[in-house]
Amino acid sequence: MSDVNLEQVTENYYDVLKELGNIGAGNAMTALSQMLQCKVDMKVPQVKLLEFGEVGEIMGGEEQIMAGVFLGVEGDITGSMMFMVEDASARHLIQKITGGMLPEGTEFEEMGLSAMQEVGNIITGAYLNSLSSMTNMKIFPSPPAVTVDMAGAILSVPAIQFGIYGDKILLIQSQFYDEVQLDGYFILIPDLESYDKILKALGLA
Repeated sequence: MSDVNLEQVTENYYDVLKELGNIGAGNAMTALSQMLQCKVDMKVPQVKLLEFGEVGEIMGGEEQIMAGVFLGVEGDITGSMMFMVEDASARHLIQKITGGMLPEGTEFEEMGLSAMQEVGNIITGAYLNSLSSMTNMKIFPSPPAVTVDMAGAILSVPAIQFGIYGDKILLIQSQFYDEVQLDGYFILIPDLESYDKILKALGLA
């Protein structure tokens, strides 16, 4: 079992994670622009190492309704990742993708969930590709699962995994906008052995 945990993340590693946040978010916005066929701008993403309990608050409280895309990570490293976006932002994205097929105030039906799954695929894929390029590792996502629920409920899905190796997690918060501002949250959860591998690949261990 690895002896690395998030409490011991070095300043160098944290800088690399910030760089990953910048590159991944930039790649994700480029892909999103192509998908939406419109210009998408982005503020510099914020990379935070947080107590697990603080994550819901950052998103506006644990009762904030969010759309979450959760998937597994396989290949040279293993773990899981999650992309979350506020309900209103998710609806805006789906309206763009489907040409207004999700009327305001309606439930997310199959088409809406499918469109959100596609957004999640593109954004998480962009982050994984960035990590893969930086580490020269082969990294593959599993098919994503999409859910719309309160932030606290969505975060409870991977909470058991977080608990295995301490309660600090890496959160990349990206604000992007076309005509409206959207807040997206990207959470990367490599298992402990994968942290070791990432550190070694980056020359930090």
